[in-house]
Amino acid sequence: MKRAFVYGSNRYNGLVMAVPDSMEDFVKEISEKFQLQAENITLTTSNGCEICDVRLIRDDDKIFVSTEAQNASNDSETLGKSLETLALDEVEKPPVSDWITLNVGGKHFTTSRSTLQAKEPLSMLARMFTNDDKGYLMNPSVVDNTGAYLIDRSPQYFEPILNYLRHGVVILDKHVNPKGVLEEALFYGIDSMIPQLQQLIEQADSRPGSDSQALTRMDVVRSLIATPTASELRYQGVNLSGADLNRLDLRNINFKYANLSGCNLSGCNLSHCWLERADLSHANLEAATLLGVKALCANMEGANLKGCNMEDPAGFRAIMEGVNLKGANLEGSNMAGVNLRVATLKNANLQNCDLRTAVLAGADLECCDLSGSDLHEANLRGANLKDAAFELMLTPLHMSQTIR
Repeated sequence: MKRAFVYGSNRYNGLVMAVPDSMEDFVKEISEKFQLQAENITLTTSNGCEICDVRLIRDDDKIFVSTEAQNASNDSETLGKSLETLALDEVEKPPVSDWITLNVGGKHFTTSRSTLQAKEPLSMLARMFTNDDKGYLMNPSVVDNTGAYLIDRSPQYFEPILNYLRHGVVILDKHVNPKGVLEEALFYGIDSMIPQLQQLIEQADSRPGSDSQALTRMDVVRSLIATPTASELRYQGVNLSGADLNRLDLRNINFKYANLSGCNLSGCNLSHCWLERADLSHANLEAATLLGVKALCANMEGANLKGCNMEDPAGFRAIMEGVNLKGANLEGSNMAGVNLRVATLKNANLQNCDLRTAVLAGADLECCDLSGSDLHEANLRGANLKDAAFELMLTPLHMSQTIR
């Protein structure tokens, strides 16, 4: 329902009133509030036009009440004074200081008038606080109990707009949807910001996997509970980037081509999982169990696999052939029998690892630190050992292990 600000003969004795559906009901309510005779009441707008239908009243309009007796005594001088009073009512506002506080959706933002006006002088925000005679002056909104101007919009999307007005660059946090910011920019009339936001939206839409939001820990837990242990659980190609999945039992799950970048998998049981060509870059797999895991050509660049266990007592070897472990940390891991043929381990940390009977043929071990590791019967034929560290080896490294 619409509301209106109704003023009597004294322009300071106004009331906020709900506007009913009929003019008769509205006049009746006004007569009761101001103790006037309904048949003598005339309603006018702030520019002196008489209101004959409530449908002409807009939300938050200012309406002035006069009686028939007052109208009869009005001569040209009185009418001029009335119009002057109405003009004063429009112009007289609380003085706007150089610093302005906005209450946007319950969150306060403090900024300067110049910030709101300089870059987009025709925007809604600029017009709210411009007090010149250029024709685009807008009334500031009502204020809260702290004096901040109330704006009923999203504070999450308003913050990037205010920052743009400050320095002219669109900067969005990763959790802020550019489509939401675009809607707010259109609402406030920040025209110069719109092309940049549209470009960000196009880039996001064209990015692989952008149509699927990353699943959370709760999503995974729910699917684990709902899936019988005898059934195969498939997360093939699913986006789980950044999810916190630590200490979950994820055995026998199909993660082929899945996005697990930056995922927290510390302490997880990933035994016999399919990780073929999955993205585990910079993921945390510290102390994870990887018995019999199949990670052919997976991307584990920069991942933390410190203290992992890959040795299966049943004899199933972890298959990590062609995996990218560049710069990864595998310190203290049990990797006995693991297949790392033609894998990339450049700059990886393999200190104090158990690599007995491991297959490292053709692997790139350049600048890899294997100090203190057990390489008994490991296959290093054709491996790139340039600048690799072999200090404090538990067993001597034989030529037969490194030469084809």
